Amino acid sequence: MNKLVGASGADRSEVFPLDGVDRAIISELQVDGRMSYAELGPRVGLSQAAARQRVNRLTERGVMQVVAVTDPLSLGLTTQAMVGITVVGDVRVVAAAVAELVESEYVLIVAGRYDVLAEVLCEDNEALLALVNDRIRTIEGVEATEVFSILKMEKLTFSWGTG
Repeated sequence: MNKLVGASGADRSEVFPLDGVDRAIISELQVDGRMSYAELGPRVGLSQAAARQRVNRLTERGVMQVVAVTDPLSLGLTTQAMVGITVVGDVRVVAAAVAELVESEYVLIVAGRYDVLAEVLCEDNEALLALVNDRIRTIEGVEATEVFSILKMEKLTFSWGTG
């Protein structure tokens, strides 16, 4: 399951304000998550040991995680879509069921026209059809779906809260 550490969906009462050094560390690691502490420290104005301590603190608190990001096209996943789902009943149950699907990359409970939005990745349109028709629409509580095929990703960023 793709989940940020600490982002369990439960209310979080503790907020960790980021200072300029924290933001710089996150920005550097977003460019190269494999950067050594020996290289990171001087870039953000810290020693190697202090950089390590800061990174550990940020990851232990769930503020960030360092992960590998794959290119779906290179893995043969050529069809990307957003699926808007209208729910009857408990939206959390439906969202959890959609989140369990291996094709789901991002699942949100939202307010507005839809109750759940899911970003999905599939091998092709036939796989997308099977996913929506045979698996998502059969989840108890799903009243309707609308599929938005993604033609091109114009921007993808992971810089939340860093500027």
